[in-house]
Amino acid sequence: MIDAKYDWHINKVDDSQKVTQLAKQLNIEPLIAEMLIQRGIETSQAAQSFMTPSTDDFHDPYLMHDMKKGILRIQQAIENGEQITIYGDYDADGITSTTIMYEVLNDLGANVNYYIPNRFKEGYGPNVDAFKQIIQNGSSLIITVDNGVAGFDAIAAANENHCDVVVTDHHSLPETLPDALAIIHPRVKDEQGRAYPFGDLCGAGVAFKVAQALLDELPSDLIDLASIGTIADVVSLRDENRAIVKFGIDAIKNSQRPGLLALLKAAKIDLAHFDEQDIGFAIAPRLNSLGRIKDATVGVELLSTFDEDQAAKLAKFANDQNDLRKSLVDQFYQQAVTMVENSDDLTNRATLVVVGKDWHQGVLGIVASRLVDKYGRPTLVLTTLAGTDQIKGSGRSIDSFDLFAAIDPIRDQTIGFGGHHSAVGLTINADKLAVLKAQLEQAAKDQQLDLTTKPKLPITGDLPVAKVTPTFVDKLKILAPFGQDNPKPTFKFGFNQILDIKTMGKNSDHLKFTLCQGDQRLVAIAFGRGSIAGQVQSGSDQLQVVGQIGENTWNNRTTLQLMVDDLKQTVPPVIDRRTQILHQQMFTTSGTYVFFHEKTLVKLKPYLDAEAKGVMYDQLVDQKIPDKRLFVVDCPDVIDDLTQVLQRCRPKTTVLYLYKKQLVSNLGMPDRNSYAKLFRFVKENPNINIASQLAQLSKQLNIASRMIVFMIQVFLELDFITIKNRVININPHYASRDLKTAPSYHLRQEQLKTEKQLLVSNTHELVSFVENCLDS
Repeated sequence: MIDAKYDWHINKVDDSQKVTQLAKQLNIEPLIAEMLIQRGIETSQAAQSFMTPSTDDFHDPYLMHDMKKGILRIQQAIENGEQITIYGDYDADGITSTTIMYEVLNDLGANVNYYIPNRFKEGYGPNVDAFKQIIQNGSSLIITVDNGVAGFDAIAAANENHCDVVVTDHHSLPETLPDALAIIHPRVKDEQGRAYPFGDLCGAGVAFKVAQALLDELPSDLIDLASIGTIADVVSLRDENRAIVKFGIDAIKNSQRPGLLALLKAAKIDLAHFDEQDIGFAIAPRLNSLGRIKDATVGVELLSTFDEDQAAKLAKFANDQNDLRKSLVDQFYQQAVTMVENSDDLTNRATLVVVGKDWHQGVLGIVASRLVDKYGRPTLVLTTLAGTDQIKGSGRSIDSFDLFAAIDPIRDQTIGFGGHHSAVGLTINADKLAVLKAQLEQAAKDQQLDLTTKPKLPITGDLPVAKVTPTFVDKLKILAPFGQDNPKPTFKFGFNQILDIKTMGKNSDHLKFTLCQGDQRLVAIAFGRGSIAGQVQSGSDQLQVVGQIGENTWNNRTTLQLMVDDLKQTVPPVIDRRTQILHQQMFTTSGTYVFFHEKTLVKLKPYLDAEAKGVMYDQLVDQKIPDKRLFVVDCPDVIDDLTQVLQRCRPKTTVLYLYKKQLVSNLGMPDRNSYAKLFRFVKENPNINIASQLAQLSKQLNIASRMIVFMIQVFLELDFITIKNRVININPHYASRDLKTAPSYHLRQEQLKTEKQLLVSNTHELVSFVENCLDS
């Protein structure tokens, strides 16, 4: 049995007429119309706007809070030649935000530089010491990007030192705002209670709007950077963000930006097939790795440089940092799994806390996420800090547990703590570790955390593998770019059989198989599921698979593949494992093994496991079968014998080996001419020794030896012949009788009928026959 990791929820649009009408109005497939309606897009006008974003989707930047005030101050600083410092952040959104603001100000002739805080020394957001140093270095205007809305102390320090601060941010708003000159934020409301029309811009998106206001036109040369920040920060891909990413992807495909081109080359990205997934899985991780491992400042240098040699050098550095990041994550994750598995109280704890020694701080959140995926529990991953008594790290949670609320009651016992429902960061003294663990367990009780509840997996609908063609996938792309609030469609795939089951990866961690329906085949990849390969039955259609359709390009050839999100397989009531070879491993499972031929039972009984019971079919008196599992070892001669066994036992699971070394159907039934030919030969040639002359007889009559032996048995049963010391002669007193009255003749007819039903039939036909027997 393969259990699903998620609780599957297939989305259905009940109003089929609405689907049909929208499909007709837009001239699109009903499935795509249904997907639009699932996303809340129900009119043709809304659908057209969604599918074909335009420049009309960009709102007036001056509708954003304090935009006018901030722009006036920036323009004043440019005119006066004041030193302006852009204060950024160390993730991909922060890097692209900083680059956007730096480039637009530089193009306007500003005296501008930028500052990216160090994740490990300064942490996130405005830092008092950093602000003071920036001011001492001559800056009279600080513009924050992707941070600042909660930077009270640093902004206050700037005000005291006669430096203005313009905040551009998108993060959650505190109850009161800091005393900055301007706070440009899409969710801050004006005095009339109005906010910007779209509140889900990322930091790069807000910086892009500032650039639009400064230039008084759409800054098309910066939209590539804005799209990277938007995808990297996992914000809603609706409204203005959808336009940013749609146009940004086109811009990247035609980019002349040396740093970006070098980064794409280092990541081995094919621009001909470039899409939002390349941003999310290739560009963003490389930019993020810079801040996670060391210093994110190089990211701005990479994106803004015009020197191709420098771009190549910096791109290689970013790529190397990303490889290092992946290596560290794998290393710490494996160590963490070992710690968890060796923990005596793992099964008794609802939460996990893992503490490593001198682990790199920048990757702990990723390790925590992977542990949450593996164990389905809220997890903290911490590390000791060399030369101190402190431990520091990150936590990740599941949907049903508020990790921030869980730790908040002991905030006063932490050195540093922050975050939200699903992710936190904290630093504590090592002697408070027990307190932290106890608090998490208490919170699990208080929040009534139920670890048996699986996270929900929304499924777009059912999709037959036969329909998965390049043409269909191209039609789906009209809904792209995919991301937050516009997820890539996840389907439950229909197929007839599964083939080519194998594992992948150096540790066989991943599962690969092929789904077949008609002439169509679809290769599927299930990452991290290699351990279940032995449970997936080749040729079966019992496995249920959900996932997303992807494209794999290799050697300039693009093929479709299924990226599996989840799968499940209950033990089917009837399992087809027909074979012509029996081996010991087939008898190690507990259950009842029924035989139809005593010779086979006697031969195999020594191999039966202690929990297994071997019995002849006509000795199954007790209707109760251990484990309700029945193994049909060999093929019966008469199909009714199997029918009676099934109806008598009513097993919950029936495994069909139906072993038969040689099929009589391969030989068939002799025709009347063959009988006549053999009878005439015996009559004309007395005293035939069947032992020594069989081969010669077969050659002379042109009839197979096995067929001759069978016919001789029929003749003997009908008293047509006599056999003494293997010598055959015609019975001088034989009487004419119907061949069909011979027991061997009748048995051969039954065997042929049985083989046709049980051995020659396909899996579907066999399973249907057995299920009908059980139901009758």
